Amino acid sequence: MEDPKAVIMAELKTAMKNKDSDRRNVLRLLQSAIKQIEVDSRKELDSAGVIDVLQKEGKKRREAIADMKKAGRDEQAAQEAYELGVIEEFLPEQLSEQEIATIVDEVIADVGASSPKDMGQVMGPVMARVKGQADGKVVSKIVKQQLSS
Repeated sequence: MEDPKAVIMAELKTAMKNKDSDRRNVLRLLQSAIKQIEVDSRKELDSAGVIDVLQKEGKKRREAIADMKKAGRDEQAAQEAYELGVIEEFLPEQLSEQEIATIVDEVIADVGASSPKDMGQVMGPVMARVKGQADGKVVSKIVKQQLSS
């Protein structure tokens, strides 16, 4: 897999050449978020670190879209959705709920979980296996379903 930081930089140059100001602005936002983490931690982020930043930015956009739709601010929600689309271009492909359920079943069998009380024992290993490929809320929902049935 290519370095996501280098890919973002190349895409930024392309957006600037094509005078695509909306895309350019989103890519600059991503670059500054990555740079901020690097400055704060005083070390350069590797690919996994960059993907973590991108996931956090994506999560912010998803939450903002939900909030803005509730408030009836469809124009701002559309802008956030556009930004989310650009961010998702740089994230690994997300697993389907069916694929996540299969992983959850394997982990439940491995740790011997049997009730919703065991959710903590299951969530850790599942999140480690789906890192970067699934949203925590979706995983949590599936784990609850599997442990309740």
